[in-house]
Amino acid sequence: MKTAHYKFILSIVMLLFIGCNQTNTSSSEEKISTYKIPYLQKKGNATELIVEGNPYTILGGELSNSTFTSTESMTPVWSKLKALNVNTVLAPVYWELIEPNEGEFDFNLLDDLIIEARNNDLKIVLLWFGSWKNSMSSHVPSWVKTNQSKYPRVKDDIGKSHEILSPFSDNNLEADLNAFKNLMQHIKTFDGNNHTVIMIQPENEIGMLPTARDYHPLANQKFNLSVPTELIDYLIKNKSQLVPEFYAVWEKNGFKTTGTWEEIFGKGLHTDEIFMAWYFAQYTNKIIEVGKEIYPLPMFVNAALNRPNKNPGEYPSAGPLPHLMDVWKAGCASVDMLTPDFYFPNIKYWCDLYTRQNNTLFIPEHRFDNTVAAKALFTIGHYESLGFSPFSIEQNPNAPLQPKEEKLAKVYNIINQIKPVIDKNKGENRIEGILLDKGVKEVTFTFGDYEIKASHTYNLGWEPNSSSENWEPSGAIIIQNSENEFYYAGFGLSLTFKNIKNPNLNVGILKADKGYFENENWIVFQHLNGDQTHQGRHIRSFNDDVSIQRFTLYNYE
Repeated sequence: MKTAHYKFILSIVMLLFIGCNQTNTSSSEEKISTYKIPYLQKKGNATELIVEGNPYTILGGELSNSTFTSTESMTPVWSKLKALNVNTVLAPVYWELIEPNEGEFDFNLLDDLIIEARNNDLKIVLLWFGSWKNSMSSHVPSWVKTNQSKYPRVKDDIGKSHEILSPFSDNNLEADLNAFKNLMQHIKTFDGNNHTVIMIQPENEIGMLPTARDYHPLANQKFNLSVPTELIDYLIKNKSQLVPEFYAVWEKNGFKTTGTWEEIFGKGLHTDEIFMAWYFAQYTNKIIEVGKEIYPLPMFVNAALNRPNKNPGEYPSAGPLPHLMDVWKAGCASVDMLTPDFYFPNIKYWCDLYTRQNNTLFIPEHRFDNTVAAKALFTIGHYESLGFSPFSIEQNPNAPLQPKEEKLAKVYNIINQIKPVIDKNKGENRIEGILLDKGVKEVTFTFGDYEIKASHTYNLGWEPNSSSENWEPSGAIIIQNSENEFYYAGFGLSLTFKNIKNPNLNVGILKADKGYFENENWIVFQHLNGDQTHQGRHIRSFNDDVSIQRFTLYNYE
């Protein structure tokens, strides 16, 4: 009797436990599902990526092309990403792997890798290696590659085929559309309540080689037709806002609005490139439209930048390049942003070009070198970009350093700490990013009444190797948090101050602290009003001191 009574009590307890557990699970699922999927929104004059209801800055790393092709290959990588303080991994998804046979899809590998990203508290930006990857069609399935009659490739000016799917083929487009549609449906089903995948890049570094345009019969037919009305309407409507390079081409031929491509833009390689850009953009737009109808994540396209002093066809031509921005804006209206991949110097020059036409800046790919730490600070600060991502992040270019010793890891750490201050002031002209090197040793900018001059500490002779020819760039994010309170997050800079509203007043440092954020609370590590500020003359940190400082200015006669 006692045994039966005990079993009855035990069964009641178990039922209550199960009920409570189901209630908690239901509550958790309900909480997750109440968040919108990741999206972009304007804040002041900036654009934010919103993930799980909060602003999100991508402190990213793009994997080498083949690393994401197996769980075994990725096993040693996850810990490296965490040690580098990466919060987002940019990883390819390969058409040939998800659709090895026509109409048969396999997402098991992708699912396993998404789960591992979740386990490591990482978000993913997926790069669709579909019709094109670095111009070529290297990642299309074998059933596409081996059926050229159905899935034609581009031809050069002597009729030779190249391993680049022609954007003029409906069959090519339909095959890519079907694969991308199935991919987006799967992401929605598998990840719709988790939001591990936060953005999508359809295709990769689209571009035409080795000629400026495709000479396939399908392309030649289009080239001899009138320029599509949609492009002409865009040019007329946006004539005063066209980028100067494109405006000059249209102007040179008399701003014509009817005729063939050569009649409107003139004969030459520049017209061949414009023609291809339109059809690459149209093809990509259809891919994006289908994807967004299913699961409207933010989507961007990336460009391999055109090489200096090279003609169209000598670089991957007709992609979303700065001089073709208007063609892509007109032909691919559903894309959220055009983005540059960096393997050339002068990042400011290119970023200035990519922030025209209200284009949101994101750096999905940069050579992993000793400049990336400073450039991450610069682009996230100066342009208030969505984020920054070195390429081949799992390969340490500074071996034998350990990942946690890498300067980029330290920079990502301080950006993550100070992110709430960035979010608070974003879009309000209260954030600046600084990048200094041998070419640009100092810059001046203003916040309110204050003019701030930032100088490279090497330039001031304060560093032990300041006479070295191998300067490392320095960088920082400067934030005006209130009228007189500022934050400095970076390395290798000295800041001095003037009052531009009243030049008769001197500007002093009322208080300066070095510290860190813990649970969004500022913790003072050191008070710096002594030698570290040269007795109130400047705010500084040396090139090996990646840190955050909070300082307050005041004026005196």
